[in-house]
Amino acid sequence: MATNKKKILVTETMSPKARTLLIERDDIELIEFPNLISAKDFEALLTAQAPVHGVALGATRFGEPELEASKDMKVVTRIGVGYDAVDVPALSRRKVPLMVAGTANSPSVAEQALFMMLTLAKRAVEMHNLVKDGAWATRLGKLPFDLFGKTVLIIGFGRIGTRIAKRCLAMEMNVLVYDPYKSAAEIKAAGCEPVADLDAALPRADFVSIHCPKTPETVGMFNAARLKRMKATAYLINTARGGIVEEAALYDALKSGKLAGVGLDVFEQEPPPFGHSLFELPNVIIAPHVAGVTREAVDRMSEQTARNILSVLDGEPIRQNVINQDALG
Repeated sequence: MATNKKKILVTETMSPKARTLLIERDDIELIEFPNLISAKDFEALLTAQAPVHGVALGATRFGEPELEASKDMKVVTRIGVGYDAVDVPALSRRKVPLMVAGTANSPSVAEQALFMMLTLAKRAVEMHNLVKDGAWATRLGKLPFDLFGKTVLIIGFGRIGTRIAKRCLAMEMNVLVYDPYKSAAEIKAAGCEPVADLDAALPRADFVSIHCPKTPETVGMFNAARLKRMKATAYLINTARGGIVEEAALYDALKSGKLAGVGLDVFEQEPPPFGHSLFELPNVIIAPHVAGVTREAVDRMSEQTARNILSVLDGEPIRQNVINQDALG
C-alpha cells in the first residue's frame, strides 16, 4: 500500500455514492467501523490505525484524546449538522477544521417540525385511536384546529429555522423569529417578524419551534420560568437538541395544564430511560431523534461529508461548511 495514502475513518454507514466518492480516489484508504459504541473503543481504533488523516463521525465524541491518538488529523467531519459532541476549541488549537453537512438535512428537520405541529393541531393520534376503538360518536368532543392564522415563534433562523419559516408562511401563519445573531432586516426580508425579547414574545405564540444549536447559552433555555410565559393553549416543538428544554419543568407544565402539548424528537438523555415521565402524558408526541434522518437526508449528508473531506485534503475546503473558521488560517 502506498505510504502517501490518506486514511479516512468512518464511524457511520455511508451511502453508496458517498463511498464511491472516497474509494475511487487512489490516494485515500477508507476504514469503516459503522458500529462503534464507546469513546474508549474509538480512541483505541485511532491508535491502532494511526496515522489517521480524517474522520466522519455520527454521534461519536471527538476531542483532545482522539486528536492525540490519530497523530496526523487533517479534517473532522460530521455526517450531520450538530457538533455538541466535538471539542471545537481542541480542534482549533491544532488547526483542524470541523465540518458539517451544510443544508443536507435541513428540509427534513423542517418537515418534521411542521409534521409535529400538524399532528398536535389536528389531534391525529387521538382521532386515529377513537376510530380504532369504536368511539366515532365522540369525535366532536375535542375538535382539531387549524394552523391558519396562528402565530408561531421560531427560535433560531439558520439552515433549519429559515426553512420551517417558509413552510409556516405557506400555511398562512404569523411567523415570529428570535435569533440575536441575525439582523432584523434579514428576518423581515424573509416575511417574518423579528423579536428581540424572547420573554416578551412567548405569550404571543400558539407554537414555539426550537431550531438553535445546543451551546452553554442555550442549555436550559426553556426552563420553568420560560415555559410559564407561554400560553396555556400553546404547543412546544423541539427538533434541535435535548437539554435546551428542561424536561422536569416541561412535565410539570404539561401535567398541570399550563402548556397544551409538546412534540419532541430529542431528549436530555438519549435514548431516554424506559418509563420516562413524559411518556405517560396524552399531550406528548415523540420520535427517536430521527428528524434529520430521512432516506434522502442520509444520502445528502453522506455525500456532503465525503465532499467535505476531499475538499480539505485537496487544499480547497468548502468554507461555508467549516464551523471553526479560525482553523483555516
